[in-house]
Amino acid sequence: MVSDTITAISTPVGEGAIAIVRMSGAEAFDIASKLFVSVSGKKIPEMKSHTIHYGHLVDPASGNMIDEVMVTVLKGPNTFTKEDIIEINCHGGLVTVNRVLQLVLFNGARLAEPGEFTKRAFMNGRIDLSQAEAVIDLIRAKTDKAMAIALGQVDGRLSQMIRSLRLKILEVLAQVEVNIDYPEYDDVGEVSHHLLMDNATWVQQQIGLLLETAEQGKVLREGISTAIIGKPNVGKSSLLNSLIQENKAIVTDIPGTTRDVIEEYINIKGIPLKLIDTAGIRETDDVVEKIGVERSLSAIAQADLVLFVLNSSEPVSDEEITLLTSIHDKKVILVFNKSDLPSMISMGPLADLMNQFTVIRTSALHHDGVSELESAIAELFLQGDVSSRDMTYVSNARHVALLHQASVSVQAALEAINAGVPIDIVQIDMVNAWESLGEIIGENVQDGLIDQLFSQFCLGK
Repeated sequence: MVSDTITAISTPVGEGAIAIVRMSGAEAFDIASKLFVSVSGKKIPEMKSHTIHYGHLVDPASGNMIDEVMVTVLKGPNTFTKEDIIEINCHGGLVTVNRVLQLVLFNGARLAEPGEFTKRAFMNGRIDLSQAEAVIDLIRAKTDKAMAIALGQVDGRLSQMIRSLRLKILEVLAQVEVNIDYPEYDDVGEVSHHLLMDNATWVQQQIGLLLETAEQGKVLREGISTAIIGKPNVGKSSLLNSLIQENKAIVTDIPGTTRDVIEEYINIKGIPLKLIDTAGIRETDDVVEKIGVERSLSAIAQADLVLFVLNSSEPVSDEEITLLTSIHDKKVILVFNKSDLPSMISMGPLADLMNQFTVIRTSALHHDGVSELESAIAELFLQGDVSSRDMTYVSNARHVALLHQASVSVQAALEAINAGVPIDIVQIDMVNAWESLGEIIGENVQDGLIDQLFSQFCLGK
């Protein structure tokens, strides 16, 4: 257990009603006792745990009052870090918060590293590594469903499943060892192979169920990068404005109005969408517009989803057909916009491509067809709705990679059993699976990886 006391500002930097300066460690109460004068006259050690107290923060060197504050007293081990914690709730001005932080630092605390409070919770056994990683997912969640999934992982839903799989592997390995060391039957090898086969098959099925949720989990965790593309003046910016329900992009009848990439996040049926309104793709001699077109092509390459907007009131051009053909490997929704105008679009050139893509008709100007487009996006990526309360979704890339490693090891064990490989060789593959699963929750994990993971957290968490 780490012995020094850390501190950091745990609220966003900027002006606000209140800000919180947090301390955690063996000397948190001693430091707070030097600085805090309670109006009740009570000293910090005398205060009950998980209570909040009104008073003043005073600089012991000068005797000057720094701020009027509320101090929360949390006594370990029943805290997030399992250490004594003090939270100073002060006024939220930049000067005030920094003065409070500097006062705490001057009187014995050390500035916390990014994510160090959560790291201490992990190191002190309060949470495992998968729960710690879910904390940052909870902070970064952009939709209710993403938050619910992250909250389930913080609560240990994934951890429990991983532990049950590891326990199953450990039990069968122990049973096989008993069969080998104390054989009651002549066919002990056959009995051990049969036992391993049944349990390895079950473990493989459970890992497979978790991996089936990985794509949807990634979508809910990271969102969908969505490029809105098409020729100039087909209604791309109008579609963006209609989806975000705000006049974010400039809309005119002049081709080339959008010259740079415009990005905006929205929530569609629980899916965070990073919408990218691109410059109209066409041949142009305008230097600035040409740069915008190049950025549009780059956005297409990086997008998870392409909304290809066509003007249904004019024929499809050869240029549009060529561009559509070039992105056949992407998830594409064809948006026939301006459906409120007489249709002039010819399906002839599109006939060979229509079956490859989802087709939605919209009038972005009148907000028609937008809800159908939203439903199509949800169906394309999540096959409908997501039951975030009833399922454990794997959304972390590290977890997915380790589950794949475990699956490969279990499959190798199954193939070895079928091939009649000696039982002690088969056990090696099952042990490898057990270790891969353990890395998900922080067993057998290197210190360097732990430091790297927690460095991604914000200060004060």
